[in-house]
Amino acid sequence: MNRAEKQALIASTNAKLAAANIALVVHNKGLTVAQMTDLRRKMRDVGAEFKVTKNRLAKIAAKDTTFENITDLLKGPTAVATSADPVSVAKGLVDFAKTNEKLVIIGGAYGAQKLAVKDIEALSKLPSLDELRGKIIGLLQAPAQRIASILQAPGGQVARVIGAHSRKEA
Repeated sequence: MNRAEKQALIASTNAKLAAANIALVVHNKGLTVAQMTDLRRKMRDVGAEFKVTKNRLAKIAAKDTTFENITDLLKGPTAVATSADPVSVAKGLVDFAKTNEKLVIIGGAYGAQKLAVKDIEALSKLPSLDELRGKIIGLLQAPAQRIASILQAPGGQVARVIGAHSRKEA
């Protein structure tokens, strides 16, 4: 890789880190190409990007971003997952790590706050943004549904009583 390619890679990584809300660092030693492809696809499905990095270049790229505090994690065969949605990327990595022991979550950062492995696991157990939106919509629709069922109940009860009397007389 020549100097110009390195500069382009640093600029690209810096732009991705600047646009992300969360960056998680993992060790990926021993993963096969098929496993890495599967992990990248899963990360893409949840709106995250997963990139194997050269540690020295990633440290340079992290300067002047909120993720400058994770540069000490960049040792060994590392990869960085970045995303705007912190819950979905944490869920994706934790789920993949459960099924594949060769992916080891090292840590990360959410904005300027550094995250330990237990923090990332706790983050993965939270409901996703789409799940929260669904719950809010359900809560907003519930009162209207209750009012409609209460208004329909007396008419339904009268109809059942009349139906019971007509069957009884027949």
